[in-house]
Amino acid sequence: MKAITSSQGLRILGALVLVAVVVLLLSIRLNQFRDYQIAEIATYVTAVAGLTVLTGFSGQVSLGHGAFMAIGAYTTALLLLHLNWPFYLVLVISGAVTAAAGALVGAAAARLHGPYLAGATLLLGVALPAVADAFNGAFGGDQGLNIIYNAPSSFGPNFPLTRWQAWVSTLVALVVLLLLANLARSRVGRNWRAVRDNEVAAALAGVNVAWARILAFIVSAACAGLAGSLLTITTEQAEPGAFTITLSIAILTGAVIGGLGSLTGAIWGSLVVVLVPTFATDVATSHGLSTSVAANIPVVAYGATLILVMLLFPHGIQGGLRWLLGLAGISSARTRRPAPVPEASASPHEFLLVREGNPHGSNKKEDTQ
Repeated sequence: MKAITSSQGLRILGALVLVAVVVLLLSIRLNQFRDYQIAEIATYVTAVAGLTVLTGFSGQVSLGHGAFMAIGAYTTALLLLHLNWPFYLVLVISGAVTAAAGALVGAAAARLHGPYLAGATLLLGVALPAVADAFNGAFGGDQGLNIIYNAPSSFGPNFPLTRWQAWVSTLVALVVLLLLANLARSRVGRNWRAVRDNEVAAALAGVNVAWARILAFIVSAACAGLAGSLLTITTEQAEPGAFTITLSIAILTGAVIGGLGSLTGAIWGSLVVVLVPTFATDVATSHGLSTSVAANIPVVAYGATLILVMLLFPHGIQGGLRWLLGLAGISSARTRRPAPVPEASASPHEFLLVREGNPHGSNKKEDTQ
């Protein structure tokens, strides 16, 4: 499996370490509310990055990712309440349980495309949170499940819980981004892109289309489950009102604003989704607007930001940054040799080989470093 090369790995690892250092310094200098916002942004990054795999890489649209977050959240709450297991173990189990749910949904939706797939996932996102009402004894009904989550005692009794939540959420988000970046550049990622571009050609080239689509659902659902688990420890609650269809739309909006097909775009999209409504609320409050007017300002600002980004940068914020860097002559794409165009008589297998930069179809062993 061809993974990230040494130079690529160092650049990505260096960027993630830089982000971790910046978050560490900000969490120390800022107040507890800003620490909570950092944790919320990191939670969204984890979920949006997973949706980027599903929609941006494999071409499957999901409008129900809030349901997968709900599965991870309730799994975390139940394990912490009844078994009191260490959080890192609960986090792994929550991701695994949600991945299994993603496998079931992916297998059921493997033959669905376009609006049919979007409709099926929308139904999942609307129906699943209602399970908490149907099983009130187990899931707490409308009130949900409340948990108690404390920072490690080694940090001292006065260590802010919100700072610890920001650190944990950021660490999980950065690890997810690193793993997904490696996966996107592997054979699995190339299969996803082949299926997204042309399923028939991918199948003729030997790609198991159904398995590729299901695997994308598994990975994406696992990321959403981790995000739901992080949301539970951040809010110390798992309740159905937190996982409505609005959350699913917000995750999809973050992926589109940041740039579908770009993991870096997941960061930009999450920043917009979390910070723009808060900033708009602060502005409305500072100008003394009435409560009814101030309540609608975040929605207006959110929609205006989405429209503005789509008009200026159709490929999202990350695509716009690449375009601007290209204009400035900084982008490496200017110096990269374009891939050769296959001849019209080329077979689908040769076409895919050319797309991956191997026009002669050589069987040279791929670099696994």
